[in-house]
Amino acid sequence: MNIPSDLRYSSDHEWATSGSTVVRVGITDYAQDALGDVVFVDLPKVGATVAAGGSLGEVESTKSVSEIYAPVPGVVTAINEALSASPELINNAPYGEGWICEITVDDAAVTATLLDAEAYRALTNN
Repeated sequence: MNIPSDLRYSSDHEWATSGSTVVRVGITDYAQDALGDVVFVDLPKVGATVAAGGSLGEVESTKSVSEIYAPVPGVVTAINEALSASPELINNAPYGEGWICEITVDDAAVTATLLDAEAYRALTNN
């Protein structure tokens, strides 16, 4: 299971970049593996204000439909348009081309409230 040490993680299996007021968000390798083949992604709207733990959209796979939750509060300032045509990017590159959106936060330190790689590894028993 791939758990990059330079990212932060939510207990809902989303990842977030840290160190900036623009936080890129996606779902973890663990989550995409549990979902199976992703066939559709319902992306958030640019300009939407989200609360930490609030819904960002949904990921539909051959197994189920799962909510995507915002790991940080802020405003959605970019979405990964490539997922509309190629939702499988979430399976192929969850930490790269499979990112979901970018959220602009008021304080870059907000990501410090998320799990580090070691804590996320313990959560997932990996």
